[in-house]
Amino acid sequence: MGSHEVIQQIAKRLGRDKRILVAFSGGIDSSVLLHALVTLRSEQHSDLQLRAIYVHHGLSRYAQAWAEHCRAQCAQWQVPFQVVHVDVDPSEAGIEAAAREARYQAISALLNDGEVLATAQHLDDQCETFLLALKRGSGPAGLSAMPFNMPFGVHRQIRPMLDISRLQIEDYAKKNGLSWVEDDSNQDARFDRNFLRLQILPAIAQRWPHFSNMVSRSAGLCAEQESLLDELLAPDLSRLMSADGAMDIDGLVHVSEMKRRAILRRWLSQHQVLMPSQEQLEKLWHEVALSKLDAEPVLQLGMYQVRRYRQRLYLLPLFQGIESVVLAWRGETSLMLPDCLGQLTLAESGIHVRAPTIEEKVTVRFSAPGSLTVRVTDRRHSRELKKLWQELGVPPWLRQRTPLLFYGEILIAAIGLFVTLEGQSVADKPVWCIHYDKNIA
Repeated sequence: MGSHEVIQQIAKRLGRDKRILVAFSGGIDSSVLLHALVTLRSEQHSDLQLRAIYVHHGLSRYAQAWAEHCRAQCAQWQVPFQVVHVDVDPSEAGIEAAAREARYQAISALLNDGEVLATAQHLDDQCETFLLALKRGSGPAGLSAMPFNMPFGVHRQIRPMLDISRLQIEDYAKKNGLSWVEDDSNQDARFDRNFLRLQILPAIAQRWPHFSNMVSRSAGLCAEQESLLDELLAPDLSRLMSADGAMDIDGLVHVSEMKRRAILRRWLSQHQVLMPSQEQLEKLWHEVALSKLDAEPVLQLGMYQVRRYRQRLYLLPLFQGIESVVLAWRGETSLMLPDCLGQLTLAESGIHVRAPTIEEKVTVRFSAPGSLTVRVTDRRHSRELKKLWQELGVPPWLRQRTPLLFYGEILIAAIGLFVTLEGQSVADKPVWCIHYDKNIA
């Protein structure tokens, strides 16, 4: 495959996409991808709109020099270029996964409407990804490896070089006189992917020259099987999911174990959760779904958590612990709530409570003793707060994320849910009308 064939293969994979953000590291793979796109723009598709981004992890002492190389290359090729700095926290998933997650989060935030992300993974990368999934004991979903086209947050990611081998990329770079940076960490065989690239795949290729092509074919067949399962299980998934995205436990009890695992995987994948292992799926079912009725089980899956409430499974983001937060407020300005919970504002619409007296200290809190006795304005009898939460159907995790308005130590209202008798507005007396905007982040 010569240079022209490489360019045409990339053009074929682009399809109708014309607005492209290239993840540009300065390495040989992304250099070939960007050069091919620039060539396409100048020779065939003048309407192609290109941008390039370099993600600066700060993990290598050469990172700044690589960024400057990318900047100079993009200036030469007349491609708008941007450097974005990210912090990498390897404590949870390891340095490779943490760097990848930080990189993708940064890029996702910078994609424009109608723009797609183009990354430079190629045929040999696909083979490595397949073997790494095999090492982890992955099923067909994991062995599907990398698709050509996939969702990327609210955008899409494309990999136009997945049919092109590393040797073909190297040949293209040499024939076109490209310069690129060499990441020293690529020679470190302590990393699993480098170990495969440096020590395993060359030996395999020597014995079976078309091994990577066959692996790509197998990955494609696995992806086809997964697509078929998606189609066949879609009615079950729709039937078992409520409007708020929760999963019906009782409905899952009556299907086979294999079918239940497949449904749960698809439920999680709809939220782009990293696919759990079979062991994690078993924990989800036995330790969360089937735990004692009075338990409040939690299973963390990456940046998400699975909880149970009233025989339903809920997939939620990880929350900050805000139980001890106490915010003073007199209503003069909007009150921003912690952990992206929104803001409170005195306005013309919202809940009505009596205005505080000058002597009363106004605070907003996120916890109160469950034994606290509360009488709601439209009820004849007082109830313990814990019982009231249950009657209102408020899940346990939201009971400590609902803004509670206090005057002194008296609970006045749970914003958006109820007003207590002590907070009831009175005719001809000053009133606060509190608007709760949950869409402010």
